Amino acid sequence: MNVTDQLSPEARQLHRHLTEPGMGYPAPWPDMSRLTALDLGHLLPLAYRTTGGGGPAMSMRFAVEDEVRQRQPEFTPESCLALYEALVEGLDRRKWADVCLAAGALLRCPGGAPTAALAGLARVLTEFMVANARLEQPYALLAVAGIEGAGKPMDEPQGSLAVAERDVVLGLGPADRALVAEIGPRSYGSPPELPGVWDRLAALTPYADFARSALEAADTRLAAIHAGELPYRADKAFSAAEVAALGRAARLALHCDAPWLPELLDSLLARVAVAPTAAKTLPSQALLFEIGRAVGRFPTPEAITALRAARAATRHAGVTKQLDRMIKKAEPGLADRVEVAFRMPDLGFSAGGRLEVPLGEYTAVVAPGSGGEFELGFRQGGKALKSVPAAVRREHAEEVKRLRELVKQVRRQVTTLCRALEGGFAGEMSWPYGVWRERVAGHPIAGTVADRLIWEVEVAPGEWRTLPPAFAPEQRTPSPVFAPQPRTADIPPEAGQARVRLWHPARAEAGETARWREAVTEGRVRQPFKQAFREVYPLTPAEEQTAVYSNRFAAHVVDYRRLYAMFRARNWDSKMLGPWDGGGTDAATRVLAEGRWRVAFHHDYLYDGPGECATTDQVRFHRRDEQGAWLEAPLAEVPPLVFGEAMRDVDLFVAVTSIAADPSWTDRGDDRHRTYWRDTSVGALQPSGEVRRDALARILPRTAIGGRCTLTDRFLVVRGDLRTYKIHLGSANILMDPGDVYLCIVPERRRVDRLFLPFEEDDRLALILSKAFLLARDTEITDETILGQIKEGGS
Repeated sequence: MNVTDQLSPEARQLHRHLTEPGMGYPAPWPDMSRLTALDLGHLLPLAYRTTGGGGPAMSMRFAVEDEVRQRQPEFTPESCLALYEALVEGLDRRKWADVCLAAGALLRCPGGAPTAALAGLARVLTEFMVANARLEQPYALLAVAGIEGAGKPMDEPQGSLAVAERDVVLGLGPADRALVAEIGPRSYGSPPELPGVWDRLAALTPYADFARSALEAADTRLAAIHAGELPYRADKAFSAAEVAALGRAARLALHCDAPWLPELLDSLLARVAVAPTAAKTLPSQALLFEIGRAVGRFPTPEAITALRAARAATRHAGVTKQLDRMIKKAEPGLADRVEVAFRMPDLGFSAGGRLEVPLGEYTAVVAPGSGGEFELGFRQGGKALKSVPAAVRREHAEEVKRLRELVKQVRRQVTTLCRALEGGFAGEMSWPYGVWRERVAGHPIAGTVADRLIWEVEVAPGEWRTLPPAFAPEQRTPSPVFAPQPRTADIPPEAGQARVRLWHPARAEAGETARWREAVTEGRVRQPFKQAFREVYPLTPAEEQTAVYSNRFAAHVVDYRRLYAMFRARNWDSKMLGPWDGGGTDAATRVLAEGRWRVAFHHDYLYDGPGECATTDQVRFHRRDEQGAWLEAPLAEVPPLVFGEAMRDVDLFVAVTSIAADPSWTDRGDDRHRTYWRDTSVGALQPSGEVRRDALARILPRTAIGGRCTLTDRFLVVRGDLRTYKIHLGSANILMDPGDVYLCIVPERRRVDRLFLPFEEDDRLALILSKAFLLARDTEITDETILGQIKEGGS
């Protein structure tokens, strides 16, 4: 059978254009998404042989190479040999060969790579790369060298730990060497990381043993530096090659959730984060950040806690900011690791998250405060004290210091748990009831979080029943808000493997959502993140019409620097835009649902705007296929929670960074910008504004100004004694009646610090309430800037 007979029609078309010179551009252009893994393995050697400055064949080559970078090729022994031949043929012209592709082919050839036939070609590649000092991917080169039995084709790497790793790799066969190369430095043309590579690497006992010994040796070296046994030089404790080796070791140990790792990471990170002197430098920033990236890839609660402790200990402000970003990226990733996400020590706390420590005639108490955050307090008898008693300060100073550190530790653990739980929404994560009951609901610390959230259990396939938490009113007094339901604790432990998940309003009827919101407000429950009041984003008719993209948040003018900062804070990937070549447009992306979906938010740099601004454009979604490629998906096929959680971020980006929320834009920019500002600052509400209105409808009647406030579709109307004011629920901008005269007030939150809010994530809600309290008593305003505007507008 001719080899091309096994190819798809699209691959046969590409084959002809890559092998027959002079062919014109195909019409239509082949659908690259239809290429199979075997197609890509066959076409890649042909593409690699194609040369020339342009034309259809080069276009085809680039198209094939782009596909290989996005998904996995699969080689037959014949196509594997063809790839090596193509790599050798062009050496004199290119002065380089992609040894990562060569090594990767050994792992992607299910029929077995033809090592005997490859040996001579591998020797040519190895000798050429070494002679030309092209050693950027050393382990890929060692994998290729191993095919023909080469010993040590290159000089030793710098640093004893890097040498130790190299020696372990030299003891492996070519395919096993290629496994190490797969997790090492990759070339631009490499396919995505091979699925299952970490499990296969963990099964290599020599390399798994190296991972532990290397990390232990690194900790020992740091201990010697802190003890003064080795000289301290800032950022010189480890060579670059050692940092890379330790990063691979840490990733493998984290992937395996090695039981010996938590204690070792606590020690290693504590020592690498601070100098042995009073200097602000570190023994190795590079190693600290490399381990931080490793934790981001394979997070565990203990590793994140160790990173937080390092962040608290370091004296370098820039390092603190970088670690903050790494921790925020790692925490939601716990939701994808169900087996580790809920693991948390109880630290001696009893049920309800309470720890009592006798200190003479006093008792120190660590427990959640009214907002749910753990606090340290003191009691004498049954009376709570406002501060640390003098006798305790004098006689138990060390114990007080220990308890304060304990409070910080508990808060870090709770923060990590909350971000992991919230990060699981898009993936619709669920857990076995027994695991959830033991590690969350029944855990003395995690239980304080679970009690403020709404959970549901699967009682039959696809049938979920809500489990009212501790704040549900049916346990206190009869209430029309809820029909009686069994409490979480009433479900027998033998419910065992039934699944439990967080309730989400996108899966609930409107009436049920309203009842939960009322229960949260009535019970004065501050949820650890928005749940009852979480925004919902059903498809709009316009989105059903556009089919593959959403314009819901398009055509906004935003502060670009703030937008870019928010991308980083919310774990979106985006390149920096600006007035340079290639800096005009980008699509910020975020991967959700355990890597199955990707959202792209398109935006453009605004060259002719005052300051650094950008304009927003479409939101698109892509689904990852079995080969790892991202395929554009119709919006109707995007799971509602994936769509909603992604659009929630985009809503936040626009709400916070739009110039419509900036009062200073009333007299800035040209007519286009001022028109956008006027229209948007009082325009229709997005879901975030609608949730804000719902929250205000429940909060305001419980306040002293409730009788002076009315809610409309877009505004909170506040009746003062001097004027009536309309506060927009999206931008928080204020218009005064009569005439809709604009009123500028500098943001202020102090007036609502003691007011109950059901969530803390919405600064705009607090700002609106702050303005409402001020304006409801406008005769008490003393700020002449504000009074002047009120009186001038009314004259």
